[in-house]
Amino acid sequence: MKKKPLVVVTRKLPDSIETRMRELFDARLNLDDTPMTPEQIAEAVKTADVLVPTVTDMIREDVINQPDCKLKMIANFGNGVDNIDVAAAHARGITVTNTPKVLTEDTADMTMALILAVPRRLIEGASILTEGKQHWAGWSPTWMLGHRIGGKRLGIVGMGRIGQAVARRARAFGLQIHYHNRRPVAPMIAEELGATYWESLDQMLARMDIISVNCPHTPATYHLLSARRLKLIRKEAYVVNTARGEVIDEDTLIKLIEAGDIGGAALDVYEHEPAVNPKLVRLARAGKVTLLPHMGSATIEGRVEMGEKVIINIRTFLDAHKPPDRVLPSML
Repeated sequence: MKKKPLVVVTRKLPDSIETRMRELFDARLNLDDTPMTPEQIAEAVKTADVLVPTVTDMIREDVINQPDCKLKMIANFGNGVDNIDVAAAHARGITVTNTPKVLTEDTADMTMALILAVPRRLIEGASILTEGKQHWAGWSPTWMLGHRIGGKRLGIVGMGRIGQAVARRARAFGLQIHYHNRRPVAPMIAEELGATYWESLDQMLARMDIISVNCPHTPATYHLLSARRLKLIRKEAYVVNTARGEVIDEDTLIKLIEAGDIGGAALDVYEHEPAVNPKLVRLARAGKVTLLPHMGSATIEGRVEMGEKVIINIRTFLDAHKPPDRVLPSML
């Protein structure tokens, strides 16, 4: 019998996925879900044929270029690949894949929830009942007033699959759809969404009521919402981010919210994850921001579909075919 390839999985995956991996491969699983240290990952690549990391595992050039690195493939369990040095892997002949398309609807759902949460003060209101900070005396005509979102302008930064899915949901709530992207979407899509394209991100930011960040993190989008650009945002506007924390200059965002120069924010991702800036926590307690622990894609269905994509990519590669979700440096 041909020896099964050794596949090292860095984190706990859904049971059905792990079971299938054990059937198909010599799978080394992480049953207690303790994150692997950089040293453990560096050791793993010396024996594994395939590494299955997640978005929190940094697979950098120094790991890939170890003289005794045995890897033939990195099958990322995640839509993004900003945790992997794709260029170094490609130069070494290591195939890199990801799991695109399966998280679009889940992430768009969460983005829409956050778009609603800030103006309607959902988290702030819920905490009054659950945390007992103040007595709720009942309904009042002037208490806990928020803002309606119908008729407001939504500026989407990044009009890929997720950005378009957010736009469809937002349009149903009566929001006016605006977007900035590297290039305009197809005319048919723009017409369907009633979307206005802004070639200048600066000009769009200065005119929106809500900014939704839906672009990937790449070297080109690091601090895309820089200190200079954040200062263009209107005082009444707020920022929603379910993409990657590194896209926003988080320190400047905090300062502007503290000073009342930006209305607020709803964040599911953070620049120095898993660390969350204590100043953000204080702003959340003051009702200025809504914070979630990177839950945008956290559905059972989504995680299983991600795992199935990982398996398909590995099996296709091992059968000497091009994996359907291969990532090349030229794509980033």
